[in-house]
Amino acid sequence: MKHRGVFSKLRSKARELKQNLFVLYLAYKDPRIPKYAKWFTLCVVAYAFSPIDLIPDFIPIAGYLDDLVIVPLGITLALRMIPSEVIEDCRAEAEAMRGKGKPANWAAAAVFIAVWILFAVWLGSVLYRLF
Repeated sequence: MKHRGVFSKLRSKARELKQNLFVLYLAYKDPRIPKYAKWFTLCVVAYAFSPIDLIPDFIPIAGYLDDLVIVPLGITLALRMIPSEVIEDCRAEAEAMRGKGKPANWAAAAVFIAVWILFAVWLGSVLYRLF
């Protein structure tokens, strides 16, 4: 029965991360945050909302690394860069957005697809030269 407590905590943490993503989504558009925080937050939100991962999930261990480590770390760092009054305002607005789902960021997906295509072309050219 101890497992229920663990799963409950994990679900709670996942909901908190999702809510913080909405807070960041709203915060990066706020003119009160510094430029460096705006750009970092935009990168974190774009990556998290992207339908395509930089490291695909089918790659063992590394595929889930971004979901379990990189995204939460990015969210934490971005929240620390944004003034607390902006965070509070955005949290209230994010509560109103709850349940609407995450917006898809197709521009970020296109960037990740382009990176993978360039990598495949580069790898193909290296392999071609070797053989």
